[in-house]
Amino acid sequence: MKHIFSILALFALLFASCGKKTNEAKPERKDITETVFAPGTLEPEKKYNLTAQTEGYILELRFDDGDTVKNGQVLALIDNKTNAISAVSAENLLNLAGLNASKDGPTLRQAHQNMQLMHEKLLQDSLQNMRYQKLLQSNSVSKLESENAKLTYQTSLTNYLNAEQNYRLLKQQTEQQLIMQRSQRDVSAVSNDNNELKAVVGGKVYKRLREVGDYVRRGDVIAVIGDADLIYAKLSVDETNISKIKVGQEVILQLNTVKDKNYNGRITEIYPSFDEQSQSFFCKAIFNDKLDFRIAGTQLQANIITATKKNALVIPKVFLSYGNMVRTKDKGEVSVKTGFISGDWVEILEGIDENTTLITDQIK
Repeated sequence: MKHIFSILALFALLFASCGKKTNEAKPERKDITETVFAPGTLEPEKKYNLTAQTEGYILELRFDDGDTVKNGQVLALIDNKTNAISAVSAENLLNLAGLNASKDGPTLRQAHQNMQLMHEKLLQDSLQNMRYQKLLQSNSVSKLESENAKLTYQTSLTNYLNAEQNYRLLKQQTEQQLIMQRSQRDVSAVSNDNNELKAVVGGKVYKRLREVGDYVRRGDVIAVIGDADLIYAKLSVDETNISKIKVGQEVILQLNTVKDKNYNGRITEIYPSFDEQSQSFFCKAIFNDKLDFRIAGTQLQANIITATKKNALVIPKVFLSYGNMVRTKDKGEVSVKTGFISGDWVEILEGIDENTTLITDQIK
């Protein structure tokens, strides 16, 4: 019985071996291109987020997706009653401060009248003092009366100078208050203007993120706006390949929505910082060909051409195993040194030549 099972197992092994297909190939000379694969998305030029500058409920949205808006155009109204009340209050306080700072203001008018009274009394006491000093010389008044007149004059002079100083101080204070209230009025006006959300730069509305009735806080994004005509590819490049990328390199781009068509482009910018979220670097590529599909956020794939080599010795990538090993028909496994690696081909620098026959069990 054991012999029967052994024979059956042998036949099964032979059958499996006969059914296993082996592919052969020889290295050949080709012009090859080295590329770096990079996924990405379509992005509009001059893209920015239209953000709320105050908090409240959205009363109106004066745009839709795809609309073209102008610089300074009012796009949304936000209901923030506090800003409106503050603006009215600041305007009223400014009017009051302006009245107080004018000559007809009650405080300054009273201080000015008091200063005038002190000045009139000073003139009277000055004349009285001069008269008593002359009378003293003719012994017509006593020395005590002369000294009392002089003391009265000096007191009036002090009172006048104090009244004059008080008027100047009050005038300065009312002018400072006017300046402060004018500044507060301007700040409140700006805050109230924030209830009207305006386009910072004209362009096309690529995405509307809020609806009428939504409650927003300052900084919340309401819409994404960008250039209506210019759109580019924002590519994500792995950190192991970013050193190969240079401005000006050609790019072959394919939109996920139109996979049967390739677009030619070129790298115009390499962003200077590493993106922690995606763990990659970003590059900007512009389209040399006319772009038929222009919806921002569309995903795409790109192959950035980083180098080309003429008449290189290459093998199909399927014949290269882990550790840069290949199987040969005559010598078994052989270690090779590789160069460029393109989509389908691997450049061979050392280890085999054009006369070597390679074998693999993988299907090409």
